[in-house]
Amino acid sequence: MSKLVICDHPLIQHKLTFIRDKETNTKDFRELVDEVATLMAYEITREIPLDTIQVETPVAVTNAKVVSGRMVGLVPILRAGLGMVDGILKLIPSAKVGHIGLARDHETLQPKEYYINLPTDAPNRLLIVIDPMLATGGSAIAAINSLKSRNCDQIKLMCLIAAPEGVKAVQEAHPDVDIYIAALDERLDEKGYIVPGLGDAGDRMFGTN
Repeated sequence: MSKLVICDHPLIQHKLTFIRDKETNTKDFRELVDEVATLMAYEITREIPLDTIQVETPVAVTNAKVVSGRMVGLVPILRAGLGMVDGILKLIPSAKVGHIGLARDHETLQPKEYYINLPTDAPNRLLIVIDPMLATGGSAIAAINSLKSRNCDQIKLMCLIAAPEGVKAVQEAHPDVDIYIAALDERLDEKGYIVPGLGDAGDRMFGTN
């Protein structure tokens, strides 16, 4: 079964409180999401391997650690996932960015891919799928399915808030994909919204209704 990591650093939890607050305006919401994404990037990259190189300090020659050649790719699910990308790039500026667009099929009610654009070397990268909300898990599962169908097998999922139902669905569909979140909320309501959640992340991020 995949690993569920709740990033409970005090600064993340502090900022998440204001992200949840319905009185937080669009500008502040966007900035807070960006900041939390940066902080969460520390955790999601914790297991990136290191190499040892030799450097010369002003005092002596020493062995020191550098990130190994493992390449990272960021894959936000449009559109809300875009709001977390820049925060991660602050820590991993060399990461390449792909995009996946998903829309609900009116007949099947399942997410359907309408757009995908990935780095040409995506199968060789550790790909971080990004979406602020993990509600039913449908979009995350569809995005991961799409990546795996293109021979990508190093995948992690990064979300701000998750419902237990969504976590369970992703773990059952993709037991090899670790999930990183800032908070695990109570449940989904009858409309599929996370409770207590933060509302519609895309609308709040981009000022739409």
